[in-house]
Amino acid sequence: MAASFNKVIVVGNVTRDIDLKYTQGGTAVTDIGLAVNDRRKDESGEWVDDTTFIDITVWGRQAEVAGQFLTKGSPVLIEGRLKLDTWEQDGQKRSKLKVVGERMQMLGGNRGPEHQEDHGPPDDVPF
Repeated sequence: MAASFNKVIVVGNVTRDIDLKYTQGGTAVTDIGLAVNDRRKDESGEWVDDTTFIDITVWGRQAEVAGQFLTKGSPVLIEGRLKLDTWEQDGQKRSKLKVVGERMQMLGGNRGPEHQEDHGPPDDVPF
Protein backbone atom coordinates (compact mmCIF):
# COMPACT_ATOMS: atom_id res chain seq x y z
CA MET A 1 0.00 0.00 0.00
CA ALA A 2 1.27 3.51 -0.86
CA ALA A 3 2.12 5.92 1.93
CA SER A 4 0.06 9.08 2.43
CA PHE A 5 1.41 12.61 2.42
CA ASN A 6 -0.64 15.66 3.35
CA LYS A 7 1.28 18.97 3.23
CA VAL A 8 0.21 22.44 2.09
CA ILE A 9 2.24 25.64 1.86
CA VAL A 10 0.40 28.85 0.99
CA VAL A 11 1.47 32.49 0.88
CA GLY A 12 -1.15 35.19 0.77
CA ASN A 13 -2.79 38.12 2.49
CA VAL A 14 -5.14 37.97 5.47
CA THR A 15 -8.69 38.81 4.33
CA ARG A 16 -10.12 39.97 7.67
CA ASP A 17 -8.96 40.95 11.13
CA ILE A 18 -8.27 38.02 13.44
CA ASP A 19 -11.03 36.91 15.82
CA LEU A 20 -9.19 35.06 18.58
CA LYS A 21 -11.27 32.63 20.66
CA TYR A 22 -10.58 30.15 23.44
CA THR A 23 -11.97 26.66 23.95
CA GLN A 24 -13.56 25.73 27.30
CA GLY A 25 -10.23 24.13 28.15
CA GLY A 26 -8.42 27.44 27.58
CA THR A 27 -6.74 26.65 24.25
CA ALA A 28 -6.52 29.58 21.83
CA VAL A 29 -7.94 29.06 18.33
CA THR A 30 -8.60 31.29 15.35
CA ASP A 31 -9.68 30.97 11.76
CA ILE A 32 -7.64 32.97 9.27
CA GLY A 33 -9.04 33.87 5.86
CA LEU A 34 -6.25 33.98 3.29
CA ALA A 35 -6.35 35.36 -0.27
CA VAL A 36 -3.80 33.76 -2.57
CA ASN A 37 -3.33 35.57 -5.88
CA ASP A 38 -2.27 34.00 -9.16
CA ARG A 39 -1.53 35.96 -12.32
CA ARG A 40 -1.53 34.20 -15.67
CA LYS A 41 -2.17 34.84 -19.34
CA ASP A 42 -5.46 33.70 -20.85
CA GLU A 43 -5.95 32.28 -24.37
CA SER A 44 -5.84 35.77 -25.94
CA GLY A 45 -2.58 36.67 -24.17
CA GLU A 46 -4.20 39.06 -21.69
CA TRP A 47 -3.11 38.97 -18.06
CA VAL A 48 -5.79 37.60 -15.73
CA ASP A 49 -5.71 37.82 -11.95
CA ASP A 50 -7.17 34.80 -10.18
CA THR A 51 -7.70 34.83 -6.42
CA THR A 52 -8.25 31.74 -4.29
CA PHE A 53 -9.70 32.17 -0.81
CA ILE A 54 -8.54 29.65 1.79
CA ASP A 55 -9.78 29.09 5.35
CA ILE A 56 -7.02 28.21 7.80
CA THR A 57 -7.34 27.20 11.47
CA VAL A 58 -4.45 27.77 13.87
CA TRP A 59 -4.27 26.70 17.51
CA GLY A 60 -2.42 27.52 20.71
CA ARG A 61 0.32 30.10 20.94
CA GLN A 62 0.31 30.61 17.17
CA ALA A 63 -3.36 31.64 17.31
CA GLU A 64 -2.45 34.17 20.01
CA VAL A 65 0.44 35.50 17.91
CA ALA A 66 -1.86 35.77 14.88
CA GLY A 67 -4.41 37.66 16.98
CA GLN A 68 -1.75 40.05 18.23
CA PHE A 69 0.17 40.75 15.03
CA LEU A 70 -1.93 39.91 11.95
CA THR A 71 -4.52 42.30 10.56
CA LYS A 72 -6.47 42.49 7.33
CA GLY A 73 -3.97 42.68 4.45
CA SER A 74 -1.00 41.22 6.38
CA PRO A 75 1.18 38.93 4.25
CA VAL A 76 1.78 35.52 5.80
CA LEU A 77 3.09 32.06 4.91
CA ILE A 78 1.20 29.11 6.38
CA GLU A 79 2.41 25.52 6.29
CA GLY A 80 -0.05 22.84 7.29
CA ARG A 81 -2.28 19.99 6.21
CA LEU A 82 -5.62 19.66 4.45
CA LYS A 83 -8.69 18.67 6.45
CA LEU A 84 -12.22 18.03 5.21
CA ASP A 85 -14.90 19.38 7.54
CA THR A 86 -18.38 17.91 7.11
CA TRP A 87 -21.69 18.91 8.69
CA GLU A 88 -25.41 18.87 8.06
CA GLN A 89 -27.38 22.08 7.52
CA ASP A 90 -31.10 22.28 6.74
CA GLY A 91 -31.16 18.55 6.05
CA GLN A 92 -28.33 18.74 3.50
CA LYS A 93 -24.84 17.37 3.96
CA ARG A 94 -22.17 20.00 3.47
CA SER A 95 -18.39 19.88 3.37
CA LYS A 96 -15.49 22.29 3.13
CA LEU A 97 -11.81 21.70 2.55
CA LYS A 98 -9.63 23.80 4.85
CA VAL A 99 -6.05 23.99 6.09
CA VAL A 100 -4.96 23.21 9.64
CA GLY A 101 -1.90 25.39 10.25
CA GLU A 102 1.22 23.73 11.59
CA ARG A 103 3.71 26.56 11.00
CA MET A 104 3.23 30.28 10.43
CA GLN A 105 5.70 32.86 9.15
CA MET A 106 4.77 36.53 9.03
CA LEU A 107 6.13 38.24 5.94
CA GLY A 108 7.06 41.87 5.39
CA GLY A 109 7.54 44.55 7.99
CA ASN A 110 3.98 45.93 8.08
CA ARG A 111 2.59 45.07 11.50
CA GLY A 112 0.30 48.06 11.84
CA PRO A 113 0.67 51.33 13.74
CA GLU A 114 -0.29 49.81 17.10
CA HIS A 115 2.94 47.75 17.03
CA GLN A 116 5.43 50.49 16.06
CA GLU A 117 7.37 50.30 19.34
CA ASP A 118 6.87 46.55 19.75
CA HIS A 119 9.46 44.46 17.93
CA GLY A 120 7.03 41.51 18.04
CA PRO A 121 7.73 37.80 17.99
CA PRO A 122 10.16 36.12 15.65
CA ASP A 123 8.80 35.94 12.11
CA ASP A 124 8.86 32.14 12.14
CA VAL A 125 6.44 30.74 14.74
CA PRO A 126 6.46 26.91 14.94
CA PHE A 127 3.27 25.16 15.99
